[in-house]
Amino acid sequence: MMEPVNTAIIYYSATGTVHALAQAAAEGAEKAGARVRLRRAAETAPPEAISARPEWTRHRQETADVAEASLDDLAWADAVLFGTPTRFGNPASQLRAFIDTTGGLWFHGKLADKVYSAFTASNTAHGGQESTLLALGNTFYHWGGIIVPPGYTDPVQFQSGNPYGTSHVAGDGPPGEVALQAARHQARRVVDTAAALKAGRAA
Repeated sequence: MMEPVNTAIIYYSATGTVHALAQAAAEGAEKAGARVRLRRAAETAPPEAISARPEWTRHRQETADVAEASLDDLAWADAVLFGTPTRFGNPASQLRAFIDTTGGLWFHGKLADKVYSAFTASNTAHGGQESTLLALGNTFYHWGGIIVPPGYTDPVQFQSGNPYGTSHVAGDGPPGEVALQAARHQARRVVDTAAALKAGRAA
């Protein structure tokens, strides 16, 4: 009997959009038989910035019980999905701050040969979604990771339209069924690929 795939879903979300995608990814991974850890990147924004936006304050309170991401989550995982809003076409600094603590794991080869994928949201259409996902890809290359994009491997991908990773335009409201389905599919594909690698290595 094959060990289940350990899947970490590590995300940053200010007002809840990326959190909704992360939850859908967790559902998809669990359906595919994975053990899942849903983890949020620590908040680094100053309290006055957060309190100036009621929806940001509310989301912080609503997700206070979600554990913060740790290096142990990365070491434990066979597969990792990262989620982040776009910040001027790049990942949010809160997620980058977490990634910047991984030097020790990387140096000892503990991040290599895992499966990686990413998802994002921006306020506007074309608001840096692809460049944000590609920027995370740069990190995965350095880690020696195996990048698994959703591509056009499921009918929902022709509706969502982003082969790099699930993405959503937050200006249109919270993620709808297409974006959530895309996130579930992406996570399932990541888990299935990691399972095949795990089985192949065991053999």
